Amino acid sequence: MQTQDLRVSLGEGMTVEARRIQYPRSNGPTLVFLHESLGNIDLWRRFPQRLSEATGFDALIYNRLGYGDSSDEPLPRPYDYQEREGAVVLPRLLDALDLDEVILIGHSDGGSIALIAAGVLGDRVKGLITMAAHTYADYLTTEGIQAMKVRYEETNLREKLQRYHGSRTDDLFSAWHTVWLDEDFNASMDFSHWLARIQCPSMIIQGDADEYGVPEQVTDIVAGIGPSARALFMPGTGHSPHLEQPEPLVEFVCDFLLSDSSVKNQVLC
Repeated sequence: MQTQDLRVSLGEGMTVEARRIQYPRSNGPTLVFLHESLGNIDLWRRFPQRLSEATGFDALIYNRLGYGDSSDEPLPRPYDYQEREGAVVLPRLLDALDLDEVILIGHSDGGSIALIAAGVLGDRVKGLITMAAHTYADYLTTEGIQAMKVRYEETNLREKLQRYHGSRTDDLFSAWHTVWLDEDFNASMDFSHWLARIQCPSMIIQGDADEYGVPEQVTDIVAGIGPSARALFMPGTGHSPHLEQPEPLVEFVCDFLLSDSSVKNQVLC
């Protein structure tokens, strides 16, 4: 296994910071990890490596625009920032790296972006795993973000985030809570029309104690995708299953990708 850090030019002045995990004889799709609004490459911790080792698939982890050493993002964040990421930026990144077969793995905001990208990329996506994805804004989301804003102002949360985001911390946090607490954004957010376009086997995951999303987010996504999607509620788990329950999650995902014959045929075709 080799790990390589790189910066990828996407045109129009956009550059994305990425990390690749590659095996000499890998013959399957590449696992592509899409982080949450306050995440980045490093905040995935060891989960991408664990899943890559368990499946034997190469992996790609990248920082969205505005994160790490990637180019700046437009601020304030436009209402369609998730759709632009899934329909424009990610396809350009995959094209630049010649990745024709991928499995998308997204957490929170990254999960929503993964849903959009799966609808755009068609049969290039061999599998889809989302954790705590949203297709609309619900009351738990806004309440959780309001509570996080108070923590940012009154506790050492800002200092903790600065370890990962440095001088971009305040801009990222402001971009996140400003758009998500915008009533017009909440009223307009609806990604349900992307779901029917998703063709691949999909596992839609949420912790049963997720403080940022109602359970209906999962059931609505599964219903929107159709028979190729399944729901998984992880007991005793909050918003970040890959950090709270990494070992069981790796087992669930591996079982989904490698043990179910219908999924395996799609993934390894």
